[in-house]
Amino acid sequence: MITCYVKYQIDPDKIDAFESYAKLWIPLVERFGGTHHGYFLPHESDNDLAVTLFSFPSLSAYETYRKDSMEDEECIAAYNLANSTKCIIRYDRQFLRPVFS
Repeated sequence: MITCYVKYQIDPDKIDAFESYAKLWIPLVERFGGTHHGYFLPHESDNDLAVTLFSFPSLSAYETYRKDSMEDEECIAAYNLANSTKCIIRYDRQFLRPVFS
């Protein structure tokens, strides 16, 4: 299993737009075979920080999702929402390996 951790710098004046973007992606990741662990928005912290975590069975499964999402109409609409609202200033992506008991 591989977990993708994404840290976003968001526009604090566009948190509502980012939340709409986030709500679009949760079911999309799951439709493509991933497990979404949610988005986390600012609360008593930096007002321009948001993070998300989602997992895929393997890095190759994640890479298939990334390729296929570029051709999916709903995914393209989600990308377009972020681009048109400019709610995301930048993001950093890391891949982590979870440890369970």
